[in-house]
Amino acid sequence: MKRSSLMRLCAAALMMLMALSAGFAAAQDSVTVSITGVGGPELQWITETIKPGFEAMMTEAGTPVTVEIIDSSNISGADLKQQYVLDLNAGAGADVMGFDGFWLPEFVDAGLLKPLSEIVPTYTEWEGWAQIPTNIQSIMGYAGEQYGMPRGTDARVIWVNTEILAAAGLPADWQPTSWAELLDGARAIKSSQPDVTPLQLNAGMAMGEATTLQGYLMALLGAGHHIYDFEQGKWIVRSQAILDTLSLYSTIYNQEALGEARWQLAQNGRNLSFEAFSLGQVGMLIEGDFFWRSILIEGGDFPMENRDERVSFVRMPAQEPGMGINGQDFVTASGGTGFVVNGNSQHPAEAWALLTYMYSKEPLAALQAIQPRIRARLDVPVTGDAIMTQMVEEVLPLTVIRPQLPEYNAVSEQARLMTERIVSGEMSPVEAMEAYAVAVTEIVGTENILDLPFSS
Repeated sequence: MKRSSLMRLCAAALMMLMALSAGFAAAQDSVTVSITGVGGPELQWITETIKPGFEAMMTEAGTPVTVEIIDSSNISGADLKQQYVLDLNAGAGADVMGFDGFWLPEFVDAGLLKPLSEIVPTYTEWEGWAQIPTNIQSIMGYAGEQYGMPRGTDARVIWVNTEILAAAGLPADWQPTSWAELLDGARAIKSSQPDVTPLQLNAGMAMGEATTLQGYLMALLGAGHHIYDFEQGKWIVRSQAILDTLSLYSTIYNQEALGEARWQLAQNGRNLSFEAFSLGQVGMLIEGDFFWRSILIEGGDFPMENRDERVSFVRMPAQEPGMGINGQDFVTASGGTGFVVNGNSQHPAEAWALLTYMYSKEPLAALQAIQPRIRARLDVPVTGDAIMTQMVEEVLPLTVIRPQLPEYNAVSEQARLMTERIVSGEMSPVEAMEAYAVAVTEIVGTENILDLPFSS
């Protein structure tokens, strides 16, 4: 970073430090602020850019800080969540924690997290909030309180191996406009290349939330509605859209074997599907944009040779044109992650100063240089990646987010179980939907469920 840029950041930091002086250590002391929940390019960014830049800035401000980076690249998802539960229950944990937004209601209701208004009362004074849209801020918000800093958001599409599609006779500009066309594309792949898995739509319990967000919801939204009716404030437990979604799973995995059922039931099934795609053994895989920017890249979990020439995406079509949620022709869903300040931290002011430094414009632009993606700040655009730019322009406007409600995790688990019962052959679509309806009713109460007409 240029010295002039650093000096501007120092000046901003000095103003912040004066406002938070009661929370900082004396100038001659040095404190350690730890951060966890990062991996891949983000870990590289924090190690090579944020740590030295922030430490230099704080030293120049007279409040020296050492940033301790806890590499959590080998733990993620449910395992990381469980680790956080254990740490926070014990009054421990890193000062700054990478956090999935949909975990918030559960952690907050369990008393494991405190809002920023309690930890850093002056948090609203940070200039960066003006550059972060309210809907993105809400990724790290719950019940009217802000709990952390959003990293940004994402979107989901059908990632395709263009070589496999071409060999199946599909045109270079192929874009399915219905489930029927999507299935026809998968059938063409199966017919032309028997050793290739045509289509991966996440299912089952083992894939966790990836089943709900990348699989079940991507289909359900295309069949006409969300998992929750936001206008009526009720969970939809029976409907034609649910039944059609389960029938789609049955077609893919049971009736026509267009997908690999074993992956949906294996504990490492998601990674198996990623690896197979990277090796050119999967034609289409429905996944978030992190698959492009973190999994298939050089240094990613499953780097793909000549990724840029061999991989593209198509949008997920509605069941029929105009049949998707909000009358859409194509659908997608967005999640979002961020960082929270641990309420157990002995140095909350320094932890917040670290977060605001990370998400200031110039440091965040440095991350875009090594990992272009949809960032929280409007003044830090995606650059240098045509695929990610296309995602922002063509896919993000279609998106919906998950309900930020404490019951969501339990309902989501039942949705995953419902898909597993289809893929395993344990139940028919009607039976699985009925079991789901009974379970969700027990979770949320009869007064909070909604039945819509369906025909079996």
